[in-house]
Parts: sequence; C-alpha cells; structure tokens
Amino acid sequence: MGILPFVAELGLIDHHCHGVLRTDSTREEFESLLLEADAVSPLGGSFFDSALGFAVRRWCAPLLDLPRHASAEAYLERRNSLHITEVSRTFLMASGIHTFLVDGGFQPDRLLSAPELASLAGAEAREIVRLEHLAEELSTAATTNEFLYQLRLRLRSPSVVGAKSVAAYRMGLAISGERPTEDEALRAMYVWQTWNPGPLKDPVVISWLAWEAMDAGLPLQFHVGYGDSDIDLHRCDPSLLTPFLRATSGLGVPVMLLHNYPFHRQAGYLAQVFPHVFCDLGLATHGLGHQASRVLGEALEIVPYGKFLFSSDAFGLPELYYLGALLFRRALSDFLADGLRRDAFLEEDAHRIARLIASENASRVYKL
Repeated sequence: MGILPFVAELGLIDHHCHGVLRTDSTREEFESLLLEADAVSPLGGSFFDSALGFAVRRWCAPLLDLPRHASAEAYLERRNSLHITEVSRTFLMASGIHTFLVDGGFQPDRLLSAPELASLAGAEAREIVRLEHLAEELSTAATTNEFLYQLRLRLRSPSVVGAKSVAAYRMGLAISGERPTEDEALRAMYVWQTWNPGPLKDPVVISWLAWEAMDAGLPLQFHVGYGDSDIDLHRCDPSLLTPFLRATSGLGVPVMLLHNYPFHRQAGYLAQVFPHVFCDLGLATHGLGHQASRVLGEALEIVPYGKFLFSSDAFGLPELYYLGALLFRRALSDFLADGLRRDAFLEEDAHRIARLIASENASRVYKL
C-alpha cells in the first residue's frame, strides 16, 4: 500500500538526531553504521542481509539512479563514485524534515555540526545538549564555581532547546526520585575526576545533571532500550524511571523517552499516566525496515496522540534520515488507514493525528 497523500505531504520535525559523516565510508564502516553492532563479523555475514540493509537497497538505490533492490556492491560502488556532500544533500532533502534537533555530543569530530547539517539540508537545526558529555568537557574548570557557572550558562544558551541524558549507557535508568544536593554532586565529581577518570558513570552526578536540566526548563531526553553493545538492556527499561518521573511530574518540564524498542509499550504507558512524559520510536523505525508498521502500531496502542513524536536518531549515514522519515510515513499511513477502515475516527481526525505526531507535538514541547 502507498502512503496516504496527506501523510506524504507532512513536513517533519526530527526531535532527536545526530550529524552525518564528513567523509566517505568504506564498506565495513557503512555496514557497521547500518546497525547498532560494534563491527561487522564474518561469523554473522553481511549487515546488508538485515531489514535495514534491504530497505537501503529498495528505497535508497533509486535516489542514486540505481534500480530498486540493486545489489549491495552496485549500491556502494555508485555511492562512492559521488561526493559525500552530494550524497548527503540528496537524502537529507528527500526526507522532508524541515527542522533537526541535533545531539552533537557523540563523536563530534566525525560528524557535521547542527548548523552544517541544516545548511546542507536547506532546513533549520537546533541543539540538544548531551549532559554527560558537557560535564566531561567542563570537568577541567579551574574551580567548582567556574564549573557550575559554565554548566548553567550552557544549559540556558538561546541555541539550546533540550538536554539529553545517556544514563542508560552509564548506570541504567534506575534514577532515584530524590534530588542530590549540589555539595553531594560536587563531592562525587571530585571522586570521579580523581579516582575514576574517563566516561562519567557516577549515579549521583548523572542524577544531579538531570535535575539541573529540569531547573533550566529544558525538555529532558533519555535514551531508552535499543542501543550499542555497551548497554545492559535490562537496565534500560523506562519503567525504572518511575521514581524520577513521580518526583518531577509537578515541574511542568517535559521528559522525552527516546527509541524505546523493545520497551515501546512501557513507554506508551508512562506517557499516558505521567503528564510530562512523551515518547517516540526513534531509530527502531528504520531499523525494523518493512516491519515498522507493526511496531509503530504497538507503540501507539495506549499513548495519547498528543504525546508521541517523530525522530530518526540518524547517525553518520544520510540514508538513515531518509529511511527514518520514509518508513515512519509508511507506518503512520498504515496505522491511520487501518483506523479509517475500522471507522475508529474520521478523516479529519486522521489528518490531525498525523500533524500532531509529525511536527506539532515537537513544536509545542520544545517551544520552537
């Protein structure tokens, strides 16, 4: 089935994404960026033999003047014959995304910045601050007062529209509902810097950073579920955030649950019962390829439609922006068409649901 016309025409706000690579990719790098795996292994075969790999060959190949389902070899040969800037511009502009909210705190040296991404796509971009990366950057400040000043100044920058925590990677999502004091956080910072240099994993500091973002009034994103091999998946269930969500529910500051697969039903429940919680399906949408419609339907089972957003979580490969948007449109179209067939809502309601999820919810929550 094709995409409903009013869904095909929607402009999208991608409320969580990263930059694209500055340089061309080898086959190994390209394949490793398709999925969340650390690297391609001969034990598992090619990552082109995956739902996402087949989606690249089916949907991306024609944009590079190749036939549908072109072989992986033909696709990469054609792609590498073009300049990376041309490839990126082609896929970014074809996505129909008009605003990118960019987390630039992961491998920034490899990727275009938010302004560079916006320029290439002929779109707008705003910044999402990655809290743990920010604390690591500022940890060399001469004094604690300077650290606090710079941290709070950054969180209140006019260019910043949200903050993100990668607590899921560093400690899991069992964040206490009790706020650490500033003194407790600074003592924990000292111990971390002195005895455990490296990525910030201290639960006191990570929790305190989340509260600091809330103080700044920034929508606070949490990575949830599906991710790289350095997460323990059982610690990435969003229901573990329940004490924190109870403690912050009266602040009027949104909490955004990102990706969520395979916990998308738990995320939908939390978005229903807590007034400040929102969710998406993120990178799972393109990761699922032709199966995206089924899982988007599951993600939308109980969540109010005013609390679900589009995001791609695209990283590195411009194809992931295009596929994230395309497969989202197809999945949303299937969901709405099924509802119309079942007389679940009127066509005008379907139009409104589509607008909410595509851009209006993000525009409202992030005050764009």
